[in-house]
Amino acid sequence: MTLYDEIAGIYDPWSRSVTEDVDFYVEQALAAGGLVVELAVGTGRIAIPVARAGIRVIGVDSSPAMLAVARAAAENAGVAEQIDLRVGDLREPPVTERVPLVVCPFRSLLHMETEAEKLRALRAARGLLEPDGRFVFDVFAPSREDIEQTNGRWLEREPGIFERADWDEESRTLSLSVRSSEGAATTFGLHWLSAPEWLRLLDQAELEVEELYGWFDGRPYDGEEDMVFVTRRSSRVEGS
Repeated sequence: MTLYDEIAGIYDPWSRSVTEDVDFYVEQALAAGGLVVELAVGTGRIAIPVARAGIRVIGVDSSPAMLAVARAAAENAGVAEQIDLRVGDLREPPVTERVPLVVCPFRSLLHMETEAEKLRALRAARGLLEPDGRFVFDVFAPSREDIEQTNGRWLEREPGIFERADWDEESRTLSLSVRSSEGAATTFGLHWLSAPEWLRLLDQAELEVEELYGWFDGRPYDGEEDMVFVTRRSSRVEGS
């Protein structure tokens, strides 16, 4: 059982207000014009709108319970045939297909605890790409204001669903706890990096950065919290 299995039933209500990235990822999928792999697909929050736009999706997630919710939602949306859901780790995704686009939305790469694990995930994503394919993902590094406003406090994120952020700036780790009034609860860690550190890892993974946005509306990154990377499989010779 994974940490997300514990909150699969409340994940969609918990993340109900997170909609700002959906159109961005749908546009990326339409521009790619072919099969998309979504790593950490969760309950299909991104995959289902992409499928509705006519693009087929392979969705990978380590949580069987989250995938069960996604499967039911895809059925209800009439796009079940467009979405192939697979249980697996984003560091070693069970995907043999090569695709024009891989995405990893909603800061999911921050679940990788170390730079080595992040690099492994980046290289795995690159390995799924066609020669000119793109890997698109988003992450964050918290602001001082965000830490001060949320640290150690239970906040009602949505009606009946609470979350608590415990920040450790020395280790750059967020311990995020989620619970519902019905008893579903879990705690998981997110481990952030700075933009220069991500750029270094992407270079090591042989992924060239085409764009680094500060938000999903395409504004340039200016050192704020959010980072949206659009990368392309490097043309460098393997092993060079």
